[in-house]
Amino acid sequence: MREFENLEAYAAAKGEEIGVSEWMKIDQDRINMFADATGDHQWIHIDADRCEKELNMSTIAHGFLTLSLLPVLGSQISMVKSVTRGINYGANKLRFTGMVPVGSRVRMRSTLKDVEEKSGGLLCTSEVAIEIEGGDRPALVAETLSLLFE
Repeated sequence: MREFENLEAYAAAKGEEIGVSEWMKIDQDRINMFADATGDHQWIHIDADRCEKELNMSTIAHGFLTLSLLPVLGSQISMVKSVTRGINYGANKLRFTGMVPVGSRVRMRSTLKDVEEKSGGLLCTSEVAIEIEGGDRPALVAETLSLLFE
């Protein structure tokens, strides 16, 4: 994990790759729990037999499940010691660019693209990608926004 003493030090890393998270396995239990939490029980996510029979493939994680991993994976990449609170401010861009088959391992890669003062804090724009182990393209690419306060 990369640690920064304060927002000034973090802002100085603008343009740099901040880091890469650990790998996380996406198992069927996680997919099923996400389906239950969101009400999205589309068969391609939860019915392994049908996926095998009709598509000759395994179930896949929801795109929004992949998106929901950004906070936990991001917390493995960096921290700013002086930050008292951080707010997910949204995203400028978000694309689901690849499927995440059950049993896959994913990780997040993050680059600090831009920083600007806002509302007494620092609005940070990051380019993030969720990579699939052994995959040739990411499952998700996004430009995310976080508002950090000291």
